[in-house]
Amino acid sequence: MKKILFFVFAATITILGSCQKDPIAETEDPKKSLIKISESFAIGSATKVELWSKTILGTGYQKLYIALYDSTSNKVITKASVQILPMMDMVMNGTKMSHSAPLENPENMDAENTLFASAAVFTMPSSGETGKWSIQVIVKKESQTKYGIAKIDIQVKQSEPERVKSITTADGSKLVVAYISPSSPKVGINDFEIAIFKRQDMMAFPAEDNYSITMTPEMPSMGHGSPNNVNPVLTKNGHYKGKVNFTMTGDWRINLELNKDGKTTKTFFDLLF
Repeated sequence: MKKILFFVFAATITILGSCQKDPIAETEDPKKSLIKISESFAIGSATKVELWSKTILGTGYQKLYIALYDSTSNKVITKASVQILPMMDMVMNGTKMSHSAPLENPENMDAENTLFASAAVFTMPSSGETGKWSIQVIVKKESQTKYGIAKIDIQVKQSEPERVKSITTADGSKLVVAYISPSSPKVGINDFEIAIFKRQDMMAFPAEDNYSITMTPEMPSMGHGSPNNVNPVLTKNGHYKGKVNFTMTGDWRINLELNKDGKTTKTFFDLLF
């Protein structure tokens, strides 16, 4: 009888144990590895807007991450139409003027892990009172019919070495060429990426998808290049990806020939590691 009671007790404990739910794993904050740049409110949308980045903002291609919160409930908003507009307000010889910069808006209305990913190419650094950057974040939540706009003032430092070039091509077009990777170069084969935008006017910078690119790395101080490089080719939205081979540490120059309609325009980016 005692044995029967023992088996019944043991079976009951096993069943109860199997019915217990596993502890809910804590979700890691997607902003944990990011730097908060600033925040503001989207007037007309009842939304708090936070701007985040992986690094402090510098000239060149900069990934930006936007977090949205309902300003009444403080709940995270994960479905909304989000657009950005970087603006430089500057004073030259006593005259005020403004211009935008190349940008990439979130691809859809769904936040990825609570963040809306975008990017901007800052073509010049902030310069005190004579040159100020800001980013307008234009928001329309899923349930809304009107857009709200948040203006966020930012500081942009000069990147060293240079990470963006404004050039005039052989056919007279004005381009913005942004270096993207490798951000931390190493000896050996590295993924290489640039993005090309056309300066249509002071406010519009559409992606340029019509170039073929020849890449020639060299080490000026040593007088040699490197083998096994792969020329960048278009992936999408003005982004071109290839492979660059660094045979040793030191100062490198990545020479680029941008080819279109039989005409070639040259530029370069320097690296030191």
